[in-house]
Amino acid sequence: MAVAFAQSDSFVAGLEAFNKGDYPQAEHRLRASRDPRARAFLALTLAATNRCSEAERDLAAAFGGPKNNTGRLAGLALAQCQMTASKWDEAGATLAKMTAAYPADADVLYLSARLHMRAWNDVIYQLYKTNAASFRVNQISGEILETQGQFAAAAAEYRKAIEKNPDALNLHFRLGRALLMSSHAPETLDAALKEFEIELGRNPRDAVAHYQVAQVLLAKDQAKEATAELERALELNPDFPEALIALGKLRVDAKRNDEAIALLSKAVKLMPRSESAHYNLMIAYRNAGRMGDARREKAEIDRLQKVPEGEFTEFLKKLGEKQPEK
Repeated sequence: MAVAFAQSDSFVAGLEAFNKGDYPQAEHRLRASRDPRARAFLALTLAATNRCSEAERDLAAAFGGPKNNTGRLAGLALAQCQMTASKWDEAGATLAKMTAAYPADADVLYLSARLHMRAWNDVIYQLYKTNAASFRVNQISGEILETQGQFAAAAAEYRKAIEKNPDALNLHFRLGRALLMSSHAPETLDAALKEFEIELGRNPRDAVAHYQVAQVLLAKDQAKEATAELERALELNPDFPEALIALGKLRVDAKRNDEAIALLSKAVKLMPRSESAHYNLMIAYRNAGRMGDARREKAEIDRLQKVPEGEFTEFLKKLGEKQPEK
């Protein structure tokens, strides 16, 4: 009995040291323990101190066991170890299982984002290396510049891509959007509108291009013409949330509150975290005298504006931080 208590005490001491980040002490205590739970936490300790090759087998076993926080930590550590070792396919398989088990977990989403970012970087490198003169290189350069907020530079890259392949779909749309994001000066709005119209000439069923035309027309205070474009976008794609919100807002402005409520309620179902959809639906309800529904939407807006809870654990922060990715 005394031996059993000693083994249990060793596990508890090891677990306490692990939770404090005292990994040398945790390893010492966990190795001394015969508690079956010690193997998983020893593997987590080894992973945290960059000894993934020693830990992976037991991490995989813990991850494949009961769905609890130990299994969750083991899955995250296993995925991190696989990524550190550039085992991208294995990491992808692990994170696919993690996403199925924990679809809203911040740590799982963080590692998934890192994995996809690495895959993106690898493919982009190959594109630049093997097809430097392709219009696709200019296109992807424009898209990257857009994400950085460098819209004038992005527009220049899209123009280069159009010079190389003037008939390619989506290039005029991209150019028009970059122009629209760069400025709302009258001449820029006209230039953006021209690009969207060229895109629609190539593909009249492009709902997003119709939506962007509507955005230009709204910026030019042409609400009637914008309404027609939004209605056309929704004919082509009835589940287009941004178009539903934009048209719903126009219906609110026109005091057609019942129509606005129908449009914005659908937008909320499609995009439940859209503050704009909830805000405009709140206004439509208020204008229609439905104060209870308006208060409900206000409460939802307040909830969405709260800072998300949850931090990446100190343990996970340490995983692989001393060993750069290959």
